[in-house]
Amino acid sequence: QVQLVESGGGLVQAGGSLRLSCAASGRTFSMGPMGWFRQAPGKEREFVAAINWSGGSTYYADSAKGRFTISRDNAKNTVYLQMNSLKPEDTAVYYCAAGTIYSSGGYAVTSSYDYWAQGTSVTVSS
Repeated sequence: QVQLVESGGGLVQAGGSLRLSCAASGRTFSMGPMGWFRQAPGKEREFVAAINWSGGSTYYADSAKGRFTISRDNAKNTVYLQMNSLKPEDTAVYYCAAGTIYSSGGYAVTSSYDYWAQGTSVTVSS
């Protein structure tokens, strides 16, 4: 079992920055991919970024490339999402998710993740 606690959301003006944090506890030794997803009002949940817990490989949605950076601190069992140059269309509830080393799906697929944080709201004003 893995528990995820997420923080860092808030209100920011367009062009500003936020850093989201996701702290994991429990069976972190069996964790595989860590991902960030977001869900805007009236829209489906979409992939933002992912990182492999052990290997460190990163993956980004086209909307996030060049602006967002996912990173990890294994000593603290924490994953971060640094968001720069924020746009109003980035407004959404952001969810941290964790899969196991046995996950067989792609990093951008929600079904590849077994554990989800409660979500943190990000609002970008123009």
